[in-house]
Amino acid sequence: MQKTREFHRRSITDRDAFWREQAERVLWDTPFAEVLDFSRPPFARWFVGGQTNLCFNAVDRWVESQGEQPALIWVSTEVDQEITYTRRQLFDEVNAVAAMLREQGVGRGDRVLLYMPMVPQAVFTMLACARLGAVHSVVFGGFASVNLAQRIDDATPKVIVSADAGSRAGKVVPYKPLLDKALSLCAHPPKSVIVLNRGLAPCGLEPRRDLDYQALRERHEGARVPVQWLESSEPSYILYTSGTTGKPKGVQRDVGGYAVALAASMEYLFDGKPGDTFFCTSDIGWVVGHSYIVYGPLIGGQATILYEGTPVRPDGAILWKLVEQHRVNTLFSAPTAVRVLKRQAPELLSRHDLSTLRAVYLAGEPLDEPTAQWISEGLGKPIIDNYWQTESGWPILSAQPGVERVATRFGSPSFPVYGFDARIVSEQTGEDLPAGEKGVVAIVPPLPPGAMSTIWGDDDRFVQTYFTSIPGRQLYSTFDWGRVDEDGYWFILGRTDDVINVAGHRLGTREIEESINSHSGIAECAVVGVADSLKGQVAMAFAVLKNPALAERPEDARAVEGDIMRVVEDQLGAVARPARIRFVAALPKTRSGKVLRRAIVAICEGRDPGDLTTIEDPSSLEQIKDALQ
Repeated sequence: MQKTREFHRRSITDRDAFWREQAERVLWDTPFAEVLDFSRPPFARWFVGGQTNLCFNAVDRWVESQGEQPALIWVSTEVDQEITYTRRQLFDEVNAVAAMLREQGVGRGDRVLLYMPMVPQAVFTMLACARLGAVHSVVFGGFASVNLAQRIDDATPKVIVSADAGSRAGKVVPYKPLLDKALSLCAHPPKSVIVLNRGLAPCGLEPRRDLDYQALRERHEGARVPVQWLESSEPSYILYTSGTTGKPKGVQRDVGGYAVALAASMEYLFDGKPGDTFFCTSDIGWVVGHSYIVYGPLIGGQATILYEGTPVRPDGAILWKLVEQHRVNTLFSAPTAVRVLKRQAPELLSRHDLSTLRAVYLAGEPLDEPTAQWISEGLGKPIIDNYWQTESGWPILSAQPGVERVATRFGSPSFPVYGFDARIVSEQTGEDLPAGEKGVVAIVPPLPPGAMSTIWGDDDRFVQTYFTSIPGRQLYSTFDWGRVDEDGYWFILGRTDDVINVAGHRLGTREIEESINSHSGIAECAVVGVADSLKGQVAMAFAVLKNPALAERPEDARAVEGDIMRVVEDQLGAVARPARIRFVAALPKTRSGKVLRRAIVAICEGRDPGDLTTIEDPSSLEQIKDALQ
């Protein structure tokens, strides 16, 4: 892996020259005067003075060379529709929406909030905002009214773009009533709301405020809106992520740095080239959807698939059917999706022709070794785990096959990506730790291009939240534990606030989960620390069995539990053995697939689980309560 190490070393020690080369991937209207301004740490300004535009690089620049090639492929197994937009058609749609927004007074620096399902109009609107120099803020569809109102008041958008409803697993999710309620709670509601009526749910329009998307679109057919060139460090979008306080954090991204980072990543991380087809199964409401459904593939000259549906509808082979049908080269999904597929018939993995597929990338949560091995063997394709955050904007740790093909290891997201000066440091001293020792995953600033530039409207919170928790050094904390093995492979061991202290022993829930998941009868599990009067905390596990019938009789459930306990004891020692392993049909998760561990802890300790607006299936919490009884 010498080439990978040298490539990374140069990105850190010869930073200006390295990023000057990468910036050639982006078309600039005005060349930048300085690669990096780091005169006010930890704030970094990349490609200072350069003027560019995300929409131009994603749309306009490809119209002449790829005009009739697919750009955006929308597939909805929810409403049984599929539409392919060529590069030229995408250009036309984006210009029409830009004209619609311009008519409502949207211009450079104005905010536009999107509360949309996975439909092409959401992508058109994001790109139209970028074209105008407006700042978009996409809120995950179906967020509850209070949470939506918080984001509206923080971003103060001039316009909101929404829809009557979305659909998930065949069930209609009305958006408009939630939006109307949110607007009634807002201190500063916008004057205009544009509503896409899909005909899925009743959708009354508020006079003098609400406008019909389709009527506006028809009026602006054939419009041409000039690109607004932006200085590289101007904001491109705000994406809210949860914080330790009740107020959500608006992660702010720039324009130039983001464009350069994504353009380079399409080659180095995803080994892609113009003309490829990229399929990311995320949602546009999350950072993966921003970076690798919308901007990354389009900037890289690739077609992108926008998928409204689940991995198991109409059956567990739908993802592979789409890979075959659209000759997909790269698939980017989440470990949760793979764990769902593990419960399906294994022959579904080999039903379709996957010869065009080079690799499967997985991110969004830790990828356990058994799941990685199962999908790798089932598909016969490389499985590349990568680790990143909303804040980073693109992967921090990943294999980089476009730099060098290096063997991956199950359970490891491989190595630090170029530009990220990642370290494992002591939470007590802040010192770098040697291989094999567990510490906090931290990044030495400046954060590279594409990473967050600040928290929207709150520079002080940006510094306090991310750069003050590690003693003695101004380092960016990921708030994740990690370690590096003797060969340089990195492993993520869970959140720093997911540590369990059992009778003085500090245990990471991630490690216990990995052990439980290695049992052949387990589909997935979650381990949490629960208050205990004797030991301070004990580990409590909740597991989903591949064969749920085994948990129906108490004596059988106890036998399986005992067997799993022995596996944990053999792998990690008796101290890591959970107090109990309780079996449920489903774990409580957010709609993006993250397990709601804090809610599980609250229920175990008899407390109110708090804000559950992002939960996918409320009945899963009832299962936790029933299991405890």
